[in-house]
Amino acid sequence: MSSTVVRLPSADGLRAVELNPPAPLRTSSTPSTSRTAYAAGHVVADPLRAAAGGATVVDWDATMALRHSLWDLGLGIAESMDTAQRGMGLDAATALDLARRTLREAAGRRGSVVVGIATDQLDDGPHTLSEIADAYIAQLEDIEAAGGSVVMMASRHLARAARSADDYLAVYDRVLTAAGRPVVLHWLGEMFDPALAGYWGTNDVATASDTVLALIEAHASKVAGIKLSLLDRDHEISFRRRLPSGVRLFTGDDFNYSELIAGDDHGHSDALLGAFAAVPRFASAALARLDDGDERGFRSILDPTVPLSRLVFEAPTRYYKVGVVWLSYLDGAQSHFRMVAGLESGRSILHLAELFAAANGIGLFADPDAAAARASAYFRAQGI
Repeated sequence: MSSTVVRLPSADGLRAVELNPPAPLRTSSTPSTSRTAYAAGHVVADPLRAAAGGATVVDWDATMALRHSLWDLGLGIAESMDTAQRGMGLDAATALDLARRTLREAAGRRGSVVVGIATDQLDDGPHTLSEIADAYIAQLEDIEAAGGSVVMMASRHLARAARSADDYLAVYDRVLTAAGRPVVLHWLGEMFDPALAGYWGTNDVATASDTVLALIEAHASKVAGIKLSLLDRDHEISFRRRLPSGVRLFTGDDFNYSELIAGDDHGHSDALLGAFAAVPRFASAALARLDDGDERGFRSILDPTVPLSRLVFEAPTRYYKVGVVWLSYLDGAQSHFRMVAGLESGRSILHLAELFAAANGIGLFADPDAAAARASAYFRAQGI
């Protein structure tokens, strides 16, 4: 074990943290055979031009390198979604550019990709249900024309315009009917985006679940699965058991994913997780164990990552992207800690220090000394 000690900011001054060596992980370069697993990739900002209120500026080379590193670990990529700051700095035009670039890169190496679509090319509105459906379909057609399959993300415009569950069903019916390939639906809770409160026409989760299941049953041939991002373990298990045969449940529960992916006697969840972008080597190694039928080994690798993920995704949850980028920077996957739209300011110095300590605790860093040097340099630059 390294004897190097790093001093981190704390509420009481500085605390000494002894660096741990990297966790001994046997990763896999091939996709999992037991689960379908996507990591929601983040974007690397252009560090010289990124600023709050400024244009969306992306370092494309670094962003694509991150995608290749995920494919190298056997993970698929969920592109242009929340982790890529969709709706929090990544505009619709850049999201489409990002998707097309990733799909081209994927074609060259047979990498797995699904792409988020939304209605964010519209202005704040208000907009009619027909205009909202048209916006979804325009993005659907763009991605399918580029050879991709889509995740139908929740729409802020629809949340504002809809007056009942029937309004949601009418829009989703049009989009699913237009789809040329099976679609993954996405139920995103308001903890991730407060503008989505009352999605599906109600604040009652049980009633909303009935609406979503009716939609899926009516379009079972067009629905590949649904990603649930409600951070509610028991609800996900119950919902999963009610899905029609052949429709997958992709967990988006960044608090309980290890247990949900492992599953039970009645089934399991697949994965479409921002958390996997924070702990990709652990995800790869754990899934390889599961492919070998070693559930205990799977849990022994992935369970220790859950407290770190809960810290990354703590309230206000929508700022979890900061933690993903911070860990990527510390681990050497990118050269700086700047984010699109200046979002790095969304978490406190104390939070960043806690993330370092938690990540170090599980042996996340491939080079702990380099990670400590980066963290220390950043804190010094803030006058700490």
